[in-house]
Amino acid sequence: MKTMDRYGRWWALLCFAAASLALAGAPLASHGAASVSGPSMKIGIIGTGKIGGTLAELWAKAGHELVISSRHPEQLKGLAERLGPKVRAGTPREAAAFGEVILVAVPYGAFPQVGRDYARELKGKVVLDPGNPYPSRDGDMAYAARKKGTGVADAEFFPGVRLVRAFNSLPHWELESEAHRAGEKAAIPLAADDAGTLRIAERLVRDAGFDPVFVGPLSRAREFDVGTEVYGRAHTARELREALGLKP
Repeated sequence: MKTMDRYGRWWALLCFAAASLALAGAPLASHGAASVSGPSMKIGIIGTGKIGGTLAELWAKAGHELVISSRHPEQLKGLAERLGPKVRAGTPREAAAFGEVILVAVPYGAFPQVGRDYARELKGKVVLDPGNPYPSRDGDMAYAARKKGTGVADAEFFPGVRLVRAFNSLPHWELESEAHRAGEKAAIPLAADDAGTLRIAERLVRDAGFDPVFVGPLSRAREFDVGTEVYGRAHTARELREALGLKP
């Protein structure tokens, strides 16, 4: 199958997932609204499927302004209305232009084309990258990304942005169920190459109801890639640091 055919199919799946979220109409279970830890931020979400839709709801509850997007934004209007007056639906390009922070929540195989198509809008912005390469879905490029490490590979797909690996370690159902949980919060590992990018990502992790754990530069993102010991587990920050050999 040609790359463009895969890309179109993935976007169709995302649109279906987004429409399902909108039609469901029910908020995430029993999470109280979190207070924003500073002035509200403008966040553009490219790909409002399961991960993008879940984080959109958590950030909307925290008071941030959002543009949620798909290639068929009319299918997202119900979700946008449910999330409140600070959320609107748009195209991926509109989301990329709107946000000071961008979440790219499309299937991993679409990353190269998203990076090319919206390079001008994304340039210089903080880009949150929750993608995971699966060869069964994403083809041969997933093998190369796993071998290289996603932090290094993804920086090549998105040149000129302030990239941070974030929110890739938990599936969407655990992002839903573990956000703002009582007691020690679930941890989200982060990898970034500059302190300013890291601070913004840490804030958005906290606003979503999790504890951020800085692992290191993008080259160390492979330590929490798909297939690692910590992937897919809702560790506390203490447990995650211990598992990765990080200082408390």
